[in-house]
Amino acid sequence: MDLNAWGQMYKTRSAPSLAEHCAINTQRTPVKRPYTELGEANHTPRPLRPETPSGSSDRAYLDFSKHEIYTVGWICALPKEMAASKAMLDEIHPPLPQDTSDPNSYTLGRIGIHNVVMACLPAGVTGTVAASRVGQQMRLTFKGIRFGLMVGIGGGVPGSKDIRLGDVVVGEPGDTFGGVIQYDFGKTVEDSKFRRTGSLNRPPDVLLTAVSRLRANHYYTRPLLNDYLQKMVERFPESRSEFAHPGTKSDLLFNSEYDHEANNPDGSCEKCSTDELVVRDARNSASPQIHYGLIAAGNQVMRHGLTRDRLRKDLNVLCFEMEAAGLMDIFPCLVIRGICDYADSHKSKIWQGYAAAVAAAYAKELLGVVSSG
Repeated sequence: MDLNAWGQMYKTRSAPSLAEHCAINTQRTPVKRPYTELGEANHTPRPLRPETPSGSSDRAYLDFSKHEIYTVGWICALPKEMAASKAMLDEIHPPLPQDTSDPNSYTLGRIGIHNVVMACLPAGVTGTVAASRVGQQMRLTFKGIRFGLMVGIGGGVPGSKDIRLGDVVVGEPGDTFGGVIQYDFGKTVEDSKFRRTGSLNRPPDVLLTAVSRLRANHYYTRPLLNDYLQKMVERFPESRSEFAHPGTKSDLLFNSEYDHEANNPDGSCEKCSTDELVVRDARNSASPQIHYGLIAAGNQVMRHGLTRDRLRKDLNVLCFEMEAAGLMDIFPCLVIRGICDYADSHKSKIWQGYAAAVAAAYAKELLGVVSSG
């Protein structure tokens, strides 16, 4: 998908008065905008309407040459996650100059009333250290950032909640943890027991209050995730195959004691025993469900069912991922994960695209209830 097109950029000397602005609109004189709105299926940019998401015309005169106007930092670990996230932008803005000491590559744009800066970890590099570096450099370059979002895929932990592939898990504080637990950080003590040490910061209050508001909204209105996914494929039809729902028949949960059969073709579970599948009631809808709770983060991929279940019992976690522990203390953020596997040996990439898109859609809906500040 081509998300890198934009219109011409200009800079006004000063913002006109309200009377002058009304006169301009009355005369219907064409007004160039310093940013453009993403087009539909043909991907061509089109000028924005005089109205802005907040209902104020002042936005048309924002100086988009300033880094300070970007208040939301959005980080992804994988290119597929970044592609889904960029597709959620209402606008894309031209790039800004950056110091040569900053190796990040940024995508700038708008979602609702928020100006967003997005960055992806370097290709082939994952883990807490890489995420920390990207987050630190982003905050140095974009000093107006109020809060961050870590958006992407993760391994679900079935058991305490009915988590299915394609669902969303949002890192919410609980017990003595701030929403994310670094499960592999600690020390070995007597009897070879591992003791976790330290704790990570919780997300900023501006995001937690927005989560509360969104959760309240969802008691009487359905989430907008499917709407955003539908708009995504309408605007970018070629994305359909990569980010479409794979079908519930490919959502397979095996008993935690049963390991993946190594002789399966292409990493599929074609030769895995169906007798080892966990029987679950069918859902009434294929729409993703949203779960709130603790997320486990570490520097290694979790792909062992028994270890997954043990940590679920010990820590009451809903999801495993690999980057958030490197961000929470230096980049105040909320972690949003689309579930693409069950953190066991039966991992596959079939659900990654859809899970990444669902996580990005939730992040977009959340920003819709966050105040502009």
